[in-house]
Amino acid sequence: MEKQHKFSAWYVFLGIWVVLIIQNYLASMLAVQTIPYSKFLSLLREGKVTEIAVSANEIAGKMKDASGDRLTSFRTVRVDPELSSILEQYDVTFKGEVESTFLRDLLSWILPVFFFVGIWYLLVKHMYGGQPGFMTLGKNKARIYMENELNVTFDDVAGVDEAKEELVEIIEFLKTPNKFTALGGKIPKGILLVGPPGSGKTLLARAVAGESGVPFFSMSGSEFVEMFVGVGAARVRDLFEQAKRKAPCIIFVDELDALGKARGIGVSGGHDEREQTLNQLLVEMDGFDPRVGIILMAATNRPEILDPALLRPGRFDRHILVDRPDRRGREAILRVHLKNIKLNDSVDIETVANMTPGMVGADLANLVNEAALLAARRNKQTVGMPEFEEAVERIVAGLEKKNRLINAREREIVAHHEMGHALIALALPGTDPVQKISIIPRGIAALGYTVQVPTEDRYLMSRTELLNKITTLLGGRAAEELIFGDISTGAHNDLARATDIARSMVKEYGMSASIGQVYLAPEKTNPFLDIGMPKRGEYSDATARAIDDEIRTIIARQYKRALDMLRERESVLREGARLLLEKEKIDREEIIALMGKEEPAQETPTETKPTIM
Repeated sequence: MEKQHKFSAWYVFLGIWVVLIIQNYLASMLAVQTIPYSKFLSLLREGKVTEIAVSANEIAGKMKDASGDRLTSFRTVRVDPELSSILEQYDVTFKGEVESTFLRDLLSWILPVFFFVGIWYLLVKHMYGGQPGFMTLGKNKARIYMENELNVTFDDVAGVDEAKEELVEIIEFLKTPNKFTALGGKIPKGILLVGPPGSGKTLLARAVAGESGVPFFSMSGSEFVEMFVGVGAARVRDLFEQAKRKAPCIIFVDELDALGKARGIGVSGGHDEREQTLNQLLVEMDGFDPRVGIILMAATNRPEILDPALLRPGRFDRHILVDRPDRRGREAILRVHLKNIKLNDSVDIETVANMTPGMVGADLANLVNEAALLAARRNKQTVGMPEFEEAVERIVAGLEKKNRLINAREREIVAHHEMGHALIALALPGTDPVQKISIIPRGIAALGYTVQVPTEDRYLMSRTELLNKITTLLGGRAAEELIFGDISTGAHNDLARATDIARSMVKEYGMSASIGQVYLAPEKTNPFLDIGMPKRGEYSDATARAIDDEIRTIIARQYKRALDMLRERESVLREGARLLLEKEKIDREEIIALMGKEEPAQETPTETKPTIM
């Protein structure tokens, strides 16, 4: 191997010393004597000047020395001839001085250069938005958090107990790696956190680093790829080099799908820079020694579009699902976010958790913040249950718009429409309990809404429950036809949801007697992996017509059922609509009082969204 020589500062000192010696020698050999101009005139009269060279301000030449045997060089600065003749008369020694223009000439060159360089720097900085300059493009942009900078632990993460249990093993390896390596075991190189947006994947990764007490490298997948080819690969190399120097540590890549999308997708092929960056990441994952103590973690909400090479054993070989929390998980998350909120005694965290099925951690954090803002807007000292109920409605249905002008006829239609939903929901078993009805517009297009709050999470539904659900959705339009003899456009959202349920019953759940126990829906593949026209189910045109007929039949039967039920309760429907027009909002107890009976026994509910007109 060729021996590498290191650069030393002594080489610089030695070079300077040699240059000074040479300069002194040449100065002594080529010494030029500077004499006053008066002496030059005296030498000239004595005949000791042998030759001269005259310039605008200076005279240089050679003169005889005192012995007259050797010539020496001299120079003198010219003086005005008239002035010199006068000074010579009085035997005055005089000489000339040349004004130095070095500093002026230097500044005349340097200042413009600095001016234009400064303008160029400001333009480049403005173009790149304050990002690192061109020479640092190959450096990674990871944010590095050292052990003392991470204040996130598992106590700050709630609702994902299964995911935390999976990650405990990683923490033990980072704390005591010898426990695993002594038996010949290897910790997984890569851990992929998969889950919907806002479920806490990034927070969970930071908690792992905080619990293990190791440096944490955080970077987004989109930060690797730049407009310059090769920059992303260079950043990947630099990231792993820094991680090896600080091992044991954790590298976290958020939004991995921006970097690790399957190669060759699309008609025109993949992007060269992105594919080169992905290839470099694959190489680095194969190259580092698992005994070093580098754990690569990544998060994505679109695992189906990731390149298969990333997901094979030896790379991201452990996949951890960070799913939507259940009721107990939501309750735990709410308790974490409510630590710094001043609550009054009316707040029941379990009830709030029941009102928010399907919400993830980010949604619940937003819910708590909205409730606190509402309490502050109402000049309250604490946050109560009404603020949480209002916050749920605001998140699900949108902001109240009391200033939206609606004519009397439309308000009457909306009131009967919403009462139709509520009466059907109260009369049928297996539907969500009705909590509130309102005809105050919300959001962009909602003119009224009926809030049905589940009491627990559901994972299975029977055929009867689905049919009851369709009937409830069609109750609004049935009320319009019964009272006004006409229908409006306000039921478009109800029709869309009812049709989706009926279609799923026929094509996916095998709940149609005429179609049979078959699955006719197309395979659910990611749209990015399909090239060409979208696929439909593998069935004939005759089957397609039968499916359409069966969907229409289900909708028609449940619509007739809703009409029949509302005819039996027409007086209650009219009275409820009148009360709703008067108060704009009515709750469940008032509706039950109108019906003259207690609310029927409700089976376990299923839906989280309000019925919106």
